[in-house]
Amino acid sequence: MRKIEAVNDFVIKFANINGTGSASANNMFAKSIFRSGVPVSPKNIFPSNIQGLPTWFEVRINDKGYMGRRGGVDFMVATNGQTMKQDYDEVLPGGYFLYDNTKPLPPIYQRTDINLIGIPLTDICIKEYRDPRQRQLFKNIIYVGALSYLLDIEFNVFQELVQDQFKGKEKLITPNIHALELGYRYAKENYTETCAIKVEKRDLTKGKILVDGNTGSALGAIYAGATVAGWYPITPSTSVVDAFEKYCKRLRIDPSSGMNNFAIIQAEDELAAMGMVLGASWNGARAFTATSGPGVSLMAEFLGLAYFAEIPGVLIDVQRTGPSTGMPTRTQQSDVLPAAYASHGDTKHICLYPANPKDCFEMSHQAFELTEYLQTPIIILSDLDLGMNDNISDEFEWHDDTLMNRGKVLSEDELENMSERWGRYLDLDDEGIGYRTIPGTHPTKGSYFTRGSSHDEYAAYTESSEAYVRSMKRLEKKWETAKSMVPAPVGHKAKKKANIGAIFYGTSTDASLEALDQAANDDVHINGLQIKAFPFNNDVKQFIDDHDYVFMIEQNRDGQMKSLLVNELQIDPNKIVSILNYDGMPITASFIVDQLNNVLDQAKVTPLQAEQG
Repeated sequence: MRKIEAVNDFVIKFANINGTGSASANNMFAKSIFRSGVPVSPKNIFPSNIQGLPTWFEVRINDKGYMGRRGGVDFMVATNGQTMKQDYDEVLPGGYFLYDNTKPLPPIYQRTDINLIGIPLTDICIKEYRDPRQRQLFKNIIYVGALSYLLDIEFNVFQELVQDQFKGKEKLITPNIHALELGYRYAKENYTETCAIKVEKRDLTKGKILVDGNTGSALGAIYAGATVAGWYPITPSTSVVDAFEKYCKRLRIDPSSGMNNFAIIQAEDELAAMGMVLGASWNGARAFTATSGPGVSLMAEFLGLAYFAEIPGVLIDVQRTGPSTGMPTRTQQSDVLPAAYASHGDTKHICLYPANPKDCFEMSHQAFELTEYLQTPIIILSDLDLGMNDNISDEFEWHDDTLMNRGKVLSEDELENMSERWGRYLDLDDEGIGYRTIPGTHPTKGSYFTRGSSHDEYAAYTESSEAYVRSMKRLEKKWETAKSMVPAPVGHKAKKKANIGAIFYGTSTDASLEALDQAANDDVHINGLQIKAFPFNNDVKQFIDDHDYVFMIEQNRDGQMKSLLVNELQIDPNKIVSILNYDGMPITASFIVDQLNNVLDQAKVTPLQAEQG
């Protein structure tokens, strides 16, 4: 029988039941690969209930560094009878299917092109453990031990992981290592030459960390100087604020008093949370909130107020599948348009699109710098895949001499020595940005009152059409200023001259880059462009103009980024071909390649044409 043969290049998937402790065991497996020096990308695919429904954990191992989803499963570990037939059918020809053979497979399992690995997990647990909960938990550890042998992963790596995981709870170390040994021993005695997929130690994860994007965002906020989070819990953004609190307790300490100097306020809803952020920002704090799509909808009114009253504030939107409640534990790039145009009227918001945890960390810091200089809300659009899953990342870097840029904030001396009347919304530097004050800076000068209603240059309420138009034109000028300040797009040039382009952003990036490399192997060369921010600078328009065909790769049904490009850059919509994935799962490289080939075949673009134009 054919066997998939691979070294450090395969996909393994675990099919479990939610609430059985499988996530801990599966994470241990992923970390063992990372500690072996091999790049790894785990994806936890879990339901929105507490327990009982199917859950999957997919791990990509690739020492070339491709960390997006590839597509296909080489090795399946199936412990959930509800989905076992579905999991069985998903294994690629020549792949491996590890299952609990305490009971034999039913006759419906008839494939002859995959390799079966039966381990009597239930039977082993019944013999070893009397406690039903222990039987459930250790079943997962036993199959991890079996994988240690089958995939040739050094057993001491798992021993070290168990010791690290249960540090301070030493009585749990020995039984977990024993469960690993049970699986290892059974696989060694029964499957000596079964598996041709192996893990070989490398040194490719040096200087890397395995971390989730929400932790990156939280740490970025702390290092940027954030002290206030107004918040209402919602999946998948809750862990941003959890991480912010966790690290603030260690890092946000007043050196004079030894007390923590941060505030996290759980509001009654998302609208109130955004109001708290704006109030704190108005008063001089660096403040943020974290939410997902439904929360963005509720925050829209205050986002419009902040845009027009020009109040700083950072919103971290960890996107999930919509509309409405949607699928709360599935991923999507679903809020591109709602975030860009949140609120009513002629409102535009600066958006940043992180693609990895280091981006989350750095863009969180950038967001606070931008929001105070530009005096407008900044929205970071992460998503569930990036936010809640561990991702391999370069180490976060911070320079202690980094200074906080608060923008155009008048000091007490500047207010005291001002000879002319100060106007909150006067544009003195032709940037579209006025000078602001922080309450309490001066006892008599610099105070003002404004609202979401129309105001003039001195923050006075007015319904003058001329004053309103002046305000809106100045905000438009500020938007132009922002184009030179937001992160620039990153180009990925094909190895040979190409007249085809592909645009991607956020968590579409890794799979897109792998797909472009696969296309190049078939002699179809495609230039890539990773968008990192909205508004778009001139490089984005130039990239589209320079190519005959442009693919827009994104994870939503309606092509939201394409719509934004067409609307903002006045692009012919026929020039851009959408490749859309919206099933709630992270997009795969194989899906992108298939879509690229389909479109190019229909357009009758040959590899030679693609190369030479």
